[in-house]
Amino acid sequence: MKALLNMQRFKLYGWVGLGIIAMCTYHEMINHKGFVTALLDCLWLTIWLTLVNYLLYEYAVPRFRWRRFYIMIPSLFLYLFLFTGGFHLWAQFGAVLHLNTDYLDVPGKHHNYTEEASFSFASVTLFGIASFIYQHVRLRQTAQQLRIEKQAAELNYLKSQTNPHFLFNTLNNVYALARDKSDQAPESILRLSKILRYMLYEAGGPFIAVEQELKIIGDYISLERLRYDDSLQINFNYDIEDMRQSLPPLLLIPLVENAFKHGAAETRSQPFVDIHLSIANRQLAFLVRNSMEENSDNGQVKENIGLSNLRRQLELLYTDYEVSVKRLRSEFSARLTINLASHV
Repeated sequence: MKALLNMQRFKLYGWVGLGIIAMCTYHEMINHKGFVTALLDCLWLTIWLTLVNYLLYEYAVPRFRWRRFYIMIPSLFLYLFLFTGGFHLWAQFGAVLHLNTDYLDVPGKHHNYTEEASFSFASVTLFGIASFIYQHVRLRQTAQQLRIEKQAAELNYLKSQTNPHFLFNTLNNVYALARDKSDQAPESILRLSKILRYMLYEAGGPFIAVEQELKIIGDYISLERLRYDDSLQINFNYDIEDMRQSLPPLLLIPLVENAFKHGAAETRSQPFVDIHLSIANRQLAFLVRNSMEENSDNGQVKENIGLSNLRRQLELLYTDYEVSVKRLRSEFSARLTINLASHV
């Protein structure tokens, strides 16, 4: 019963029916019928064909199953009758109401349903093509919507991983200062509260201004700086064309966090972190360099959860981007480039 009450689909059949009426009227006028007579004939006959085709494609065909051929075969014969004998009876009824002059019985001659069948099966083809195209478009729209919802859910999941991971590492920094009874512990808690406020109230939406992202990066660097003495060299600079440009929140933080946690924190001599961000003509370039202890990894890079999540987020958010990481002896560098205009 649900298919019978689908008004949106019925409107589709109505529009196709109007097209059939227009073509039919034009054809009848070529055969020397007056416009009004041709229009009334075609309108009356198309009403029947529209209703029968609607029942066929929206109710019968979706329920056809080869395993239930004992129902399918009688149904086909029923619709065969509706498109021939039923169609003829409808034409006769229209003649009684003075609304139709086509497909009437000729006195003293056996009626042949060839003309009714020809018109009916032409309509079956037109309605079938229209129904198939409509269904195909709807399926593609539904699949696209499901794909968008799936990507949004995955993106939220990645953020739900990245944010607590970032917060956990930040809390570790505060804990280290508190454990050493550092005088800088209160200031670290204050900076942590700023980061928490940002994550709770500003990072919930899909986008933020670049200015806000720079602020949270600055707060995080200041918090990290409290853990080190003057031996750690930190350089953070940027060249931004428009501070109001939008970015996904906390998109750049994983590379900054990685530079401190897996770089400066593990460097015994001359640790450094160098961060540079530039945005011009919707092209973002973000470079993070940090010191590392030399080892025997032969330049191989093992990606952590932050970097892996960043790659997947970029894959879901942009079509034109590149993430490259490189290790050269005692230095690690990560470069991110994004065409901000390529947001999906």
